[in-house]
Amino acid sequence: MSTSTDPRVTTDQVLHPDTVMDAVTLRVGDLERMSSYYADALAMEPIEERTRGREVHRVLGRGTTPMMRLVHTPDLPETDPRQPGLFHTAFLFDDPTSLAATVYRAAQDPASRFVGSSDHSVSEAFYFADPEGNGIELYTDRDRSLWLHAGGELRMDTTYLDPNAFLREHLTQDALDAGAALAGRVGHVHLQVGDIGRAGSFYLDTLGFEATVRGYPGALFASAGGYHHHVAMNVWNSAGAGPRAATLGLADVAVTVPGRDDLDALAARLRARSVEFSDDGRAITARDPWGTQVTVSLPGTTTDEVLAR
Repeated sequence: MSTSTDPRVTTDQVLHPDTVMDAVTLRVGDLERMSSYYADALAMEPIEERTRGREVHRVLGRGTTPMMRLVHTPDLPETDPRQPGLFHTAFLFDDPTSLAATVYRAAQDPASRFVGSSDHSVSEAFYFADPEGNGIELYTDRDRSLWLHAGGELRMDTTYLDPNAFLREHLTQDALDAGAALAGRVGHVHLQVGDIGRAGSFYLDTLGFEATVRGYPGALFASAGGYHHHVAMNVWNSAGAGPRAATLGLADVAVTVPGRDDLDALAARLRARSVEFSDDGRAITARDPWGTQVTVSLPGTTTDEVLAR
């Protein structure tokens, strides 16, 4: 597969370089507790809500940018940490100051569980788990001019990042006071899968992401347009797992592409590989080999469309 970043050279085979991630959907058992957590710990504000039958769908984000949809489905069992699904949702912030303010809020929240922090060379990241065990990454990118490559792959390290030193250097009261006024968005989504080869066949060959790191043990990182990764897949907890059971946790991974021709190219790849999908004109929805739903949509997605997924 070509790794060219020319926007028109490989549109029939890979996603457009301007592809980005959109709001992640979680099924939750306690909507109010989870909403309060994301509001208090991550400074997300409720944007809109809708009831569909017994389910309540609530979209949260910063400003007008949806970052998370919570679907209240209390009858489902808790997520099995060994099954395919979500490893973490990664929320991207514009600069270290914005990141530090969110990390501080999350660390101070008694409902948070701090998991760790890492310098990945391309980014600086802090990891938490929400009250229902869904993984969270909070991160900011280093400038692309500082990213290194070796052996034809992007070099991503995992070295210790001192959270207290980071906060001492970057935290400001102004950023804390700004809260949800500071921009945030979903930067990437890291998934648990049953097999890396099958994951690559779906997320690379079919959806059209391009591999950026293949050499990390038990994992595959991929992106559009040369980003370090929009999606990652690992088998660290879920090797050999079959299709997902119906549980709380990840319900939808959302991707945004620039135009309808990008959706048409995706539809052609899905048909060629006999992958079932739906297409409503503005979005294509398919499921990976373990049943995780992926929605690829056009820009300008309204909150109504997010709620309808």
